[in-house]
Amino acid sequence: MGNIIHGMTEDAKKNMIRKVYDVLPSGGAFIVIENIIDNDRRMNTFGLLMSLNMLIENGDAFDYSMNDFDGWAKEAGFIRTEIIPLAGPTSAAVAYK
Repeated sequence: MGNIIHGMTEDAKKNMIRKVYDVLPSGGAFIVIENIIDNDRRMNTFGLLMSLNMLIENGDAFDYSMNDFDGWAKEAGFIRTEIIPLAGPTSAAVAYK
């Protein structure tokens, strides 16, 4: 998914991740391409500003850190996660079933 779950509430994010987990085969991977915010919330200025933009536009949507994604993914049942830096402020967060 590319730039989709950052526009959702936390409950909607968790629900989407759970639905993806349910339909993935064993050993599958869920990949999100987003402006993942660093865990200390100090380095990815673009991601922080995009989070503010999501809040203004959608009321309760926000960009998130890798720690956030890891917690939601593991709550859904994924066994591990990793982050892969891409060009600019964008990263791929990967959750493995």
